[in-house]
Amino acid sequence: MVRAAGCVLWYRSAREGLRVALVHRPKWDDWSHPKGKLKRGESALAAAVREVAEETGMHCRPGVRLPTVRYLVGDRPKEVRYWEAEAVGGRFAPNTEVDALLWLSPAQARAKATQERDRYLVDALLEVLE
Repeated sequence: MVRAAGCVLWYRSAREGLRVALVHRPKWDDWSHPKGKLKRGESALAAAVREVAEETGMHCRPGVRLPTVRYLVGDRPKEVRYWEAEAVGGRFAPNTEVDALLWLSPAQARAKATQERDRYLVDALLEVLE
């Protein structure tokens, strides 16, 4: 089992309302929530916060645990634990793993996300925040 963790990263502004982050990974040419594999001895929550920082440059305040997503990568099962996390600062810089970051409305994030599982996580975020 490949174990990973990530966050549905968000912020709210008076002018734009709720915005959700999606990252573009050129290796897979997909739009998804920031996530990555756990390091040896690392907790899932620590990995989720680390992955947000590495992939988006953002500092975040994790909150409610969201659903765990399970799927196959090739023939290996993968389990990704997610949290909702408010962005509280930072700055994005493109890197070899992630070349773009978008802040979208929930509807736009649902439409842009490549995988259905990432759309489902946007819905889970909305349930938590409402």
